[in-house]
Amino acid sequence: MLNGRDPRIDFFRGLALIFIFWDHVPHNPLGQITLRNIGFSDAAEVFVFLAGYASVLAYGKVLQREGYWMACLKILRRTWVLYVVHIFLLAMLMGIVFFANSHVETRDLVEEMGLTHFVTHPQQALVDELLLRFKPNLMDPLPLYIVLLAGLPLVLPLLLRKTWAVVAVSMAVYLLAPHLGWNLAAIADGVWYFNPVTWQFLFVLGGAAAIHGQQPRAQDNRPLLRQPLFVTAAVYALAAGVLTLAWRWPEVHDALMPAALSELLYPISKTDLSPVRLLHFLALAYVTAKLLPGRAWTQNWLARQTCRMGRYSLEVFCLGVLLAPLADMLNALAGDAFTMQIVTALVGAALMAALGAWLEFNQRLSQSPRVATA
Repeated sequence: MLNGRDPRIDFFRGLALIFIFWDHVPHNPLGQITLRNIGFSDAAEVFVFLAGYASVLAYGKVLQREGYWMACLKILRRTWVLYVVHIFLLAMLMGIVFFANSHVETRDLVEEMGLTHFVTHPQQALVDELLLRFKPNLMDPLPLYIVLLAGLPLVLPLLLRKTWAVVAVSMAVYLLAPHLGWNLAAIADGVWYFNPVTWQFLFVLGGAAAIHGQQPRAQDNRPLLRQPLFVTAAVYALAAGVLTLAWRWPEVHDALMPAALSELLYPISKTDLSPVRLLHFLALAYVTAKLLPGRAWTQNWLARQTCRMGRYSLEVFCLGVLLAPLADMLNALAGDAFTMQIVTALVGAALMAALGAWLEFNQRLSQSPRVATA
């Protein structure tokens, strides 16, 4: 039987939301300390993996208690909510970007945010928006989640019973998709930036991790340095971090990287979730899980704020999307001053945390006993 939500999952979802916000504010100094700077993967992998984990944990419990059709109904209802949110969020984002662009002279925020298609072909852009084909910058994760969640009823029952069989089929699709050109269509004869046919594997792995985490297993009491899997994962994560840092100095990178290895490694595709990206995320996740066992560390004040953001991930994500162009506008108006860049990054994260706090407070108010009045 699947149990309730895990505060560690909420914490890392909240942290990923902060990283996504910082990564999408151009020239943001705090964007230099996010995951993409210490390895091949970034916050997108965290977002999708934990989405799979949380979805299987939540809807698997519904399936076990209320049956398959009720689980399907709730999944599709949530998918519809996400779709409606995406449409309204994109409309709000375009309004904010056009407003910000009218106040900035040093760069074109409309082009920077990928909204040129709407300016040049407004009617077609509206149709493409409804079909999830038009996805400006910052808007790619939500359509991916919509498609992956919509497909969950097809695999959830089998995933609960034959977990590794589903993982094997998912991996086969993941490996075949880039070679066979499987992807969904986007605007201008393009394809989705996050290919759902490949990223589904990470979503399924998240679900498999949720199921595996609920099963009893023997505790490995050996020191971490005597556990081969931990050492292998740590070495890979460290090597990926060193190589990523070397990208900042191309001469150093070219001197250290053998040509044969370079041809094998590059290009590292984010669209098709390159295997080196996937392995880096899995290695990093495994090392983190080993270094942070238990849940006690999620109880300090800062961790609780981050966990709260993760519990209301949809609302906080939407706020981060809307804050990013506003932060970019303020930075541009201040001449991209370092102090202003730090302030906008921290204030944005604080506002996202404040939204999580307000939503939790509002939920408590709605759940408090109502006093009857005469």
